[in-house]
Amino acid sequence: MKMFKQFSAEFKLQAVKRVETTGEPVSKVAAELGINENTLHGWLKRYREKPDTPFPGSGKLSADDERLRKLEREIRDLREENEILKKAAALLREEPEIKRFEFIKAHRQTYRVAKLCKTLGVSRSGYYAWEKRPKSQRDLRNEAILEQIQQIHQTKRQTYGCRKIHQELRRKGLKLNHKRVERLMSQAGIRAKTAQKYKATTNSKHSLPVAENLLNRDFTASKPNQKMVSDITYLWTEEGWLYVAAVLDLCGQRVVGVSMSERMTKELVIQALDSACKRVRPPRGVLIHSDRGSQYCSNDYQDLLKKHGFICSMSRKGNCWDNAPMEAFWGKMKYEWLVGQRFQTREQARAAVFEYVEIFYNRQRIHATNGYRTPEEYYLSAMAA
Repeated sequence: MKMFKQFSAEFKLQAVKRVETTGEPVSKVAAELGINENTLHGWLKRYREKPDTPFPGSGKLSADDERLRKLEREIRDLREENEILKKAAALLREEPEIKRFEFIKAHRQTYRVAKLCKTLGVSRSGYYAWEKRPKSQRDLRNEAILEQIQQIHQTKRQTYGCRKIHQELRRKGLKLNHKRVERLMSQAGIRAKTAQKYKATTNSKHSLPVAENLLNRDFTASKPNQKMVSDITYLWTEEGWLYVAAVLDLCGQRVVGVSMSERMTKELVIQALDSACKRVRPPRGVLIHSDRGSQYCSNDYQDLLKKHGFICSMSRKGNCWDNAPMEAFWGKMKYEWLVGQRFQTREQARAAVFEYVEIFYNRQRIHATNGYRTPEEYYLSAMAA
C-alpha cells in the first residue's frame, strides 16, 4: 500500500529555496528530492505569496542569501582552482614532460592552457606540438575514460577515491580494471579529499534517567524500520552556531529525519524524530539509539518515543563508538561537503546541510557497505525484498 508522505516545514523551505536560488527546473529538483512535481509547485506558490512565513515554523528568510551564495561560489571556485594547480605542480614538476602534457589535456576544459603551462613549467608550443601527434587507440580510450573520471570526481565534490569512481564507471556500463582507473587518476593528479575527525559534545551531566545500551554496537539491519540512530552536531556561522539533529536508519545508512536550529534544545531532537515519523511511518517496536544527552533523556522526547512505540537505547557514558554510524555520518558531511566553506548566515548553512543530506548523501553517494549502491537504492530494495 502506498503511504502518504508528510514533510517538515524545514524540508519544504529548503526545497523551495533550491529552486529559487539555483534556477533549476521544478521537475528536476522534485526528481532529485523524490517528491511529486505538483507538490513542489504548491510549496513554491505559498512561498511566493508569503515569503516571510511560507510554512509554519520555518522562520524569516534572509534578503541577502542569494547574493552571498553567489559570492561564496565564486570564492570557492577560485580557491579550488589554486589548490588543484598547486598540487599538480608539486606532483608533476619532476615527471617527464608528457605527464604534464597529459595533465594539461585532461584539465584544459576547466582552466586556460596558458595558465596550466606556466604553472607546470612547460611551453605552450611544446604542448600543442605534442597534442597534434597521432594518438593510439589506447590513448584515445584513456582520454575518454579520464573525461568520465573527471566528471564523476567533480559531481561527487572530490569525495570519491579510485575504487568508488571505478564502481561509478561500472554503473555506467564501462568494464575496466580498477588499476587502470587508479593509474589515470594518479597521472591527472585526481585524488579524494582526506577525511578529518570532528569531536561531538554531549551534556550527560544531568539527573534524568538513561536507557540501557540495547543496540550494543550491532549496526546491521536487513530491513528498514528495524534499527535507527540519532545524534546532534553543530556548525559555525557568522551569526553564531547552527545545531543539526538527524535520524539515520541503519538499513542502508539512509537519513530519514533532519532538524536544524540556533539552539541545542530538546525540541531539536523531537523535531528530527517527528520528521522521520512523518516520512517513513515506522511501526511499533523500532529500536532507536542515541547518546545520553539531556535532550534525549528529556521527558518530552521519551514521551514521543512511547507514543510511536520506539524501543530506546543509549550509549555508555563517554563512549562515542557506541553510536559510530552517526559519528561517521557527521564526519562525512563535514569533510566531504562543508570543509573550507564559511557561512555568513545560518540560512546558508541550512541550505548546505539540506543539499548534502537530501540530494547528495541519500540519493547520489554510493557506499561500499551497500554494495556500491546509494542509501536510497539500498533502502528501497530492502523494503521491496
